[in-house]
Amino acid sequence: MSQTPPSTGALRVSGLAQNAATPFTIVPDQRTLEAMAETLDLTGLRKVRFEGQVAAHGARDWLLTAQLGATVTQPCAVTLVPVTTRIDVPVRRLFLRDYEEVDTPEAEMPEDDEVERLGVWIDPEAVLIEALSLAVPDFPRADGAELGQIVLTEPGVAPLTDEAARPFAGLADLKSKLEGDKNN
Repeated sequence: MSQTPPSTGALRVSGLAQNAATPFTIVPDQRTLEAMAETLDLTGLRKVRFEGQVAAHGARDWLLTAQLGATVTQPCAVTLVPVTTRIDVPVRRLFLRDYEEVDTPEAEMPEDDEVERLGVWIDPEAVLIEALSLAVPDFPRADGAELGQIVLTEPGVAPLTDEAARPFAGLADLKSKLEGDKNN
């Protein structure tokens, strides 16, 4: 087991009080924010605050609860214009001493993605980066940005559009036309 902490804010499990929560607050400096932004492929990252506590959960397990706040800037998925998003999310991780990891090539994802194996250290900084990476929008969009429609075809051939590719749309038109003929 490693005696060296994984980060400066890591908490040694054997040093945690069993009968009282251990609070933590992480507000990264500018250099750390730049490194985190690069790791998460963001164009900007500011106002990051991760505040919470680690408390005993039963006799052998530990529960980390926290609130993550951050402002991220990413390129719009459509226009590449910078998009700024404010993230405010609760974070919860349960560290289990008896956690069994599935070691098969094709395993189902566990239902509870908040559960982790308890090691020598609980690292709130690592949880911060993981929680932030999960909270960042996958495809941010600038206001008013829409995907256009590209229609490619050979000369002289009718292009296949999204509208034409919907087979039941034509049936609905035919049905309404037939019902209109019956009423006349």
